[in-house]
Amino acid sequence: MQFLVTMTTQVPEGVTEAEVDEVRGRETAHSRALAAAGQLLRLWRPPLQPGEWRTFGLFEAEDAEQLEEVLASMPLRIWRHDDVMPLAAHPNDPKTPTPLRADATEYFTIFRLTIPEGTPSELADEKVAGEARRTRELAAEGKLVRLWRRGDGPALGLWQAGSAEELATILESLPLSDWLETDVVPLTVHPSDPAHAAA
Repeated sequence: MQFLVTMTTQVPEGVTEAEVDEVRGRETAHSRALAAAGQLLRLWRPPLQPGEWRTFGLFEAEDAEQLEEVLASMPLRIWRHDDVMPLAAHPNDPKTPTPLRADATEYFTIFRLTIPEGTPSELADEKVAGEARRTRELAAEGKLVRLWRRGDGPALGLWQAGSAEELATILESLPLSDWLETDVVPLTVHPSDPAHAAA
């Protein structure tokens, strides 16, 4: 089972820079060990305000209890609060991994689908089938990286594009786009991201 974890760190007053550096060094080493064990899959930095310290992490665990053991083992947990989002399989998730592009930025999208009242079921089925075909095409083109269902229902997508404008064009090409409420979160590379460490 996969989980997206928002990890927010707040260092208490009085902690020295040397102490922070020491804990961060241990965190980096431990992240490498978790990645090697297949428990930490990805790390990203979301947009941050000045002084903010947040990370998105994609983890693999048997269940929420095992995930908590993994998160509790991380050195920065002493100063960190974790928000956990369980992820479920999405039928349009690419069947094979999409290679990362060095020239692209990654983005999360959160899709909330609302089918207009009175829409004929045949039209809804046609658009849903078209969406599945289009996502396969976008994955083959290296634009759609992953797609999950979030625990609360909306879909979470991981995309890569050369710019926000390119991503907007990609999303507008989805057959369901006019029925989707879409939030976009630009991501930046985390220095301990296993995908980039392996690249």
